[in-house]
Amino acid sequence: MAQPENKKSSAIITGMGCISAAGRNVEEHYFAIEQGMQNCQQVPAWLFNTQQAYPVYAASQDALTETGHKLLADVGADVSSHRLGRTAQLMLSAVAEAMDMAGLTIKDLQKKRVGVAIGTTVGCAFNNEDYYRAFRQGDHPGLNPVIDYLNSNLAYLLQNVLGIKGPSLVVTNACASGTDAIGIAGSWISADLCDIVIAGGADELSRIAYNGFISLQLTDLLPCRPFDRDRQGLNLGEGAGIVFLEKGEDVVKRRISSLGWVLGYGVCADAWHPTAPHPEGQGMVRAVKVAAEKAGTGLEFDLINAHGTATRANDVAETNALAAFLVGHEETPIISTKGITGHTLGAAGGIETILTISALRRGFTRGTTGCVTVDPDFRIAPRHQSQKVELSGKIGLSQSLAFGGGNSALILEAC
Repeated sequence: MAQPENKKSSAIITGMGCISAAGRNVEEHYFAIEQGMQNCQQVPAWLFNTQQAYPVYAASQDALTETGHKLLADVGADVSSHRLGRTAQLMLSAVAEAMDMAGLTIKDLQKKRVGVAIGTTVGCAFNNEDYYRAFRQGDHPGLNPVIDYLNSNLAYLLQNVLGIKGPSLVVTNACASGTDAIGIAGSWISADLCDIVIAGGADELSRIAYNGFISLQLTDLLPCRPFDRDRQGLNLGEGAGIVFLEKGEDVVKRRISSLGWVLGYGVCADAWHPTAPHPEGQGMVRAVKVAAEKAGTGLEFDLINAHGTATRANDVAETNALAAFLVGHEETPIISTKGITGHTLGAAGGIETILTISALRRGFTRGTTGCVTVDPDFRIAPRHQSQKVELSGKIGLSQSLAFGGGNSALILEAC
């Protein structure tokens, strides 16, 4: 199975796994897009208590899927699911699905140079409130929460669970973390630092993060409406999206099917505002152009999966950026998938990479769930929820914007 000449150094996607409010595997996520499902609800009591009425996209209470439980059973009794935080369980569920899809076993991984690059924002660091409250009141609570937190570095944890060796990295670049992790992982493959890289993002819902977005007046009391004329803000979500990236020659040797390629990655900072993007999306324009130069594809895409948070500032800035680099290609399909997942923060880039590849492989996608009437003030029009779009090719762009002015872009090609 020879690879095209211009893709020999590109990272090949051989496995994908995801979990969120939209489903517990890749297939369920794409079904949710096709049906326009919005599993948006008040914060479940088993997550955390709140008097706020802003809904969230919560994954199922059992964050560890059957496939995830099997993975832990396969590695032995030293790892207990009861001591794993929710973010770690979400990550392991996605890892287990992706590993199965890639046709790899734990023994296979232990014979290879396997890197780990995982994006996250809070990574469950804010979910030990009872411990901190008791400590500040002068009590002497047990140290188990502290020990669990110290052992919950996602990349370190995954290396220990799987018994693998290679470079490891946790990326904490706000909402672009998952996209950055996959971009960095692709560079490790191209530089021959690894045979395989497990990459993506994971984040659980946190009460402090939830209250923080409310305090910034960025949340909506209704299910989010990306790019809609009447949008009022985002809804937080949770989940994990993980891909397995491999070298081309190894994929040929293993005689497995490729799902796609990570062709290019670009990143650029706005340095504009602590939370708002540059209103013209200047950093995103630069990030996409850098990714396109690396990919050698130009700026012609068959699908753009935008960040599309449904906040006033993001959607204006992002459509301005899209209009700037799509001159002559204004009919390119632009969607946001946050209407079915919510904003999963550090997991968003991983989940959206998978949804982009899935749509390109199927050859069609639904428009933006939650968007009924596209804001007429946009310089370019994303697709609304009633539109189903036939995709004419296999090249896609998945982009992420982050607090602090971060802009990250991945150019992907599906098989």
